[in-house]
Amino acid sequence: MVMGPSLLLLVFMLGLGLTPPTLAQDDSRYKRFLIQHYDAKPSGRNDRYCDSMMKIRGLTTPCKDTNTFIHGKKRSIKDICGNKNGSPYGGTLRISRSPFQITSCKHIGGSSRPPCHYRATTGFRNIVVACENGFPVHFDESFIRP
Repeated sequence: MVMGPSLLLLVFMLGLGLTPPTLAQDDSRYKRFLIQHYDAKPSGRNDRYCDSMMKIRGLTTPCKDTNTFIHGKKRSIKDICGNKNGSPYGGTLRISRSPFQITSCKHIGGSSRPPCHYRATTGFRNIVVACENGFPVHFDESFIRP
């Protein structure tokens, strides 16, 4: 059976109309999580890295007090929301079973207005995230692995 272009367009438009709005919302929350907290392969992980990344990611108007960047694979972070790499952690939160390489950036200085300056702390940590529909949408905390 061959479909004409107009029939294909109709099927496509009907499919868009049937997509639940919550999926689109979840996708945007996940994308926001990635913008705020994900950097696969950082170049340097020092104070200058924090100053630069916080500005690039739009976290300096006003200066965000603390932010953590997770380094690694998106799939590994997403797996925290399932049983592959995550365990329940109070309420709706999940804690990673394996540590992640992270860089935490803490605002130094008195003013919350730019220019913002940050102090970098690096390490490997188990992380805690909130998940919705199998996707991380909020970074809650990290723990230094003993």
